[in-house]
Amino acid sequence: MIPLDLSLFGTDPWWLVVIKVLVLFVVLLVWTIFNVWYERRLVGKMQHRLGPIMNGPFGLGQALADGAKLLVKEDFRPASADRILFTVAPLIAGTAAFTAWSVIPFGGEVEIFGVKTRLQLTDLPISVLVILAVASVGIYGFVLAGWSSNSPYSLLGALRSSAQMISYELSMGLALVAVFLYSRSMSTSEIVEAQGQPFVLDLQLGGFRIHLDWGMQSWYFLLLLPSFVIYVISMVGETNRAPFDLPECESELVSGYLTEYSGFRYATYFLAEYINMATVSAVATTLFLGGYHAPWPINALIPAMDQGWWGPLWFMLKVQLLISLFVWLRGTLPRFRYDQFMTLGWKWLIPISLVWVMVIATFRIARNLAWFSNPLVMGGTVVVILALFAIWWLLDREPEPPEPEAETTFDAFAGGYPVPPMPGQKLPELADVVPSKLDAERTDA
Repeated sequence: MIPLDLSLFGTDPWWLVVIKVLVLFVVLLVWTIFNVWYERRLVGKMQHRLGPIMNGPFGLGQALADGAKLLVKEDFRPASADRILFTVAPLIAGTAAFTAWSVIPFGGEVEIFGVKTRLQLTDLPISVLVILAVASVGIYGFVLAGWSSNSPYSLLGALRSSAQMISYELSMGLALVAVFLYSRSMSTSEIVEAQGQPFVLDLQLGGFRIHLDWGMQSWYFLLLLPSFVIYVISMVGETNRAPFDLPECESELVSGYLTEYSGFRYATYFLAEYINMATVSAVATTLFLGGYHAPWPINALIPAMDQGWWGPLWFMLKVQLLISLFVWLRGTLPRFRYDQFMTLGWKWLIPISLVWVMVIATFRIARNLAWFSNPLVMGGTVVVILALFAIWWLLDREPEPPEPEAETTFDAFAGGYPVPPMPGQKLPELADVVPSKLDAERTDA
């Protein structure tokens, strides 16, 4: 991969920077309003309902009307709440949601009013780390909201949100490490350009050579499929969306950290949630789905559609596809229990991510040192893989079921009050009326 010249960023005229900031702000606001309508409409279709149909064609103005309603509603603050932190908390969440988009590329190099620039506000050698850092700062908005509200439901929601962020940010970061190892960069624009290179498989296995060139791009969701799956699961947990919406689950915590909020402050959190949903989808698009590059075979058949102002179109279509995944999960899956949610993160996603990073690192080292051309190394690798599969198969075998024990008569009133029988016991009055499981097995035999 030929690295980009990152010095090009930061040389735009001040008026062009202002235009980029304003356009990015307006696009995110309009996109959020559309996504609110899109989610309601799609969930309605899944549930055989119409969804919003008032206020404009197809109900497009309903989300805008709801937003305007929140802006003019009474902004209530509990008397026992911390006045400063209660107000600052939603501002932190909203600011962090917008800031993450400053290093996400919408497109390649274009010309605006005679000035050549890239459709990206800025870029850094560590842009992906900036996104993770901004996401970590945004959690302060949720924690401070729960603590400053002086409400038990809000505090429990804030604690859940912080624990959820800590748990799933680890697996998300480990999933991104594989991308760093493969692209040899943490710059978002360089990672996108690395995925724009053609995928060519050229391996020397002993005396055999494998060379494949299909004309496809090197999108990392294919090359690093486990990392992509782990990131998608982690991004749902990171944004507190169903089925991982435990910090604000209505059946347990009323509305979690949002319980005491209303009016403009509530609207800020609502806006931050949908922008965060678009942010993690944009990061997945940038790091795994080729960013602003056109999909194959369009890029091969019509190269002009993979350049210039076509980039924002492809980028937004990919992001919208991932947002549709969020909506689909909300409409189909029930909410996880909190222990199930923590088990998924700590016992499955993080260990699998660690093993996968070790595999990718080993593969990169082997490729750089030409280990694949050594028959001994290849044979040893195959033996190790087969041994690991054999160990996993032996450990995964279920133990033999125990022999059925003779059923005993059970006295339900022995302790002074009626209790149900345990497995293997039966009530005396039903001994000759209802056949037991043991009798049925003997009859079948």
